Amino acid sequence: MKSSIPLWQRSSFRIVGALVLLILLGGAVGGIYYTQIPPEQPIPFPHNFHIGIGAQCAYCHTGAATGPTAGLPTTDKCWGCHQQIEPRNDNLKLVASYGSEGKQIPWVPVAIQPDFVFFTHQSHINAALTCETCHGDLTQMTVAEPQRGQNMGWCLSCHQKMSTPEDFVVLSDCATCHY
Repeated sequence: MKSSIPLWQRSSFRIVGALVLLILLGGAVGGIYYTQIPPEQPIPFPHNFHIGIGAQCAYCHTGAATGPTAGLPTTDKCWGCHQQIEPRNDNLKLVASYGSEGKQIPWVPVAIQPDFVFFTHQSHINAALTCETCHGDLTQMTVAEPQRGQNMGWCLSCHQKMSTPEDFVVLSDCATCHY
């Protein structure tokens, strides 16, 4: 005999639906959580120290002015300075090891945009924005950390605050960042 209870009113359907929603919600929460914690680096790079001694961001992140990504420093870049410094701790010994062996330090990118977003530092540098505007105050960070809430709404809010209404029409056009 066929049941006269509609599908959505059956307890088994509701339980399966609740489980599917719970899994999806858990995946979304987990995804957000894991994008907000700094990845483990092979060497905990002390940004605060290097900025404190006068190193400019663009010295290590050479692609910021010319390419789609800022890039990560090569071992040669690190070794250029560190080969002249006595390795006084384990981290400096690791840099010396990579440098003397000619191996690349496997840095892990921290600020990653989704594949469907086209982002270039060049236009932001041309607009006279500082690195701190988007990446936070690295003088207060040992290891670089992802900035909380850095998403499309965050970008649009900044574009709106820092532009004229006429410019915002262009800066808020989807094709500006998604193509």
